[in-house]
Amino acid sequence: MRRSTAKNAKATGRILATRMGGKRSKKIGLPPGTLVHVGEALSEKVRISVIDYDEISCQEKEVANVSDLAPFRESRTKTWINVDGIHDVTTIEALGELFHLHPLVLEDIVNTTQRPKIEDAGDYLFIVLKVLDYNEESDEITLSQLSLILGPTVLISFQEAEGDLFNPVRERLKGGNVRIRKSGADYLAYSLIDTVVDNYFAILERLAEKMEVLEEEVVKNPGRETLQGIHRLKTDMIYLRRSIWPLREVVNTMDRGDSTLIKDSTLPYLRDVYDHTIHAIDTMETFRDIVSGMLDIYLSSVSNRLNEIMKVLTIIATIFIPLTFLSGWYGMNFKDMPELAWRWGYPMVIGIALTVATTMLIYFWRKKWL
Repeated sequence: MRRSTAKNAKATGRILATRMGGKRSKKIGLPPGTLVHVGEALSEKVRISVIDYDEISCQEKEVANVSDLAPFRESRTKTWINVDGIHDVTTIEALGELFHLHPLVLEDIVNTTQRPKIEDAGDYLFIVLKVLDYNEESDEITLSQLSLILGPTVLISFQEAEGDLFNPVRERLKGGNVRIRKSGADYLAYSLIDTVVDNYFAILERLAEKMEVLEEEVVKNPGRETLQGIHRLKTDMIYLRRSIWPLREVVNTMDRGDSTLIKDSTLPYLRDVYDHTIHAIDTMETFRDIVSGMLDIYLSSVSNRLNEIMKVLTIIATIFIPLTFLSGWYGMNFKDMPELAWRWGYPMVIGIALTVATTMLIYFWRKKWL
């Protein structure tokens, strides 16, 4: 049991080290602001898409070069620039120069080990979030980083890889007379954050389904696979906690309204996201308690099973103690033992042995030891 637990602990450490990002050791000794991609190395080309919209129109297109984004810096309309892929530091650096982003902000964008946070740079807000997804093939949670640059009329989002999580937001932008088209870039940022938080609940629902299955196994037939499943759930909970807990402070900072980039009309929606975040945290903490309880139940079930086995073996050994005495007594083969020459000596010993065994079994049964 200890060896199996140690293996699971080592596996948990490896999984966490892999999920929480790449190796930060690549940045040792480099000056601040040096762009080094820390995360999973991707070979796909960086994809930049633009949605330019106002109350009347909405246009979506892809751009091949960063220089094509120059007209949107001071546009009267609202613009959402989405960058899929942050492994190309040259492209990220060119975007930073075009929109006057601080080198330290660019450094954090390409470093996928950042915790959720928000920084006020004056003319823009820098927000980091963690996007969770459930991988059906590997049956585990995957994590990616989402970075947002919120300006007066422009929102720039940086994603590690292309995904479909924000497709509902794009469809709303393409719709008709809707609030998101009438509101500013701050409302668009709220919409993306709200989508990320809603996705947390989808992940929690999947974990709840896995916990129900494991709870039945723990009670009915716990085994090694059950213990491994519990350890995976504990790893997922650590994963969720590191992603969701800091988000509460991010949304709370936006909700305080200290930045002029957040309009008063958006604050009620941010409070709603804050409530959802607190709900997700409460649910996650409840799940953590359940998983800890499942581990205790598993250990108790294994211990009870071992006790049952030891009880059966002890009863068998106890029954054979007097039988061993009888066989030893009459197996001495002394010459003057009268029972050795008696015709009914052997049946008598067998009868005594069966009587003793039966009597002991009846006694154990009445004591409810069987």
